[in-house]
Amino acid sequence: MIQPRPRTIPEATVARLAVYLRVLTALADGGRSTVASGELAAAAGVNPAGLRKDLSHLGPCGVRGVGYEVATLHDRISRVLGVERSRACVLVGIGNLGTALSDYAGFGTRGFEFVGLFDAAPARVGRRIGGHTVRPMEELEEVVAATQACIGVITTPAEAAQAVCDRLAAAGVRSILNFAPVTLAAPPGVDVRKVDLSVELQVLAFMGQQRLVGEPA
Repeated sequence: MIQPRPRTIPEATVARLAVYLRVLTALADGGRSTVASGELAAAAGVNPAGLRKDLSHLGPCGVRGVGYEVATLHDRISRVLGVERSRACVLVGIGNLGTALSDYAGFGTRGFEFVGLFDAAPARVGRRIGGHTVRPMEELEEVVAATQACIGVITTPAEAAQAVCDRLAAAGVRSILNFAPVTLAAPPGVDVRKVDLSVELQVLAFMGQQRLVGEPA
């Protein structure tokens, strides 16, 4: 018997599903049991048609005239995104941004656990952040192997990021989130997502400028 192929969800849809999950979590915490598609779409910053298209990847979800059951949709998206499984992460680069990320408790509720913090500066090694002790870079491969860490977060200066990426990939990490202001080259089988805060700020500044141009004097 031929097994059906697993359903492929576009990357952009996956990103929006994570936003829907955040909204649903807030609704559940507030005691809501149902939510209309228009309300959920508005809270997530998408249009209702786009919301329905995204959720169609999950199979039948809503009830006409009622909307979505918050708990049911939350659980379904959680299963698709794998939130119920804890994923071990390592973070390299304990500057201001790295410190803030490693000390943020919200990652734990989304299924991500930092199992190792690393820095090349001796002055930072040994610091306690978010319940973890900053380790020297020499221990990176050992910790990745011992914890089966699958995600690496890079918050180093640009000149150090590629070397860190290479070491993470060689150690077996297959997903890397890069905050360093540089494009990284990774081997096949390793996914890299780049977060450039300066670019995002420039986009916002441009949008604000365009809005001002369109406003009447």
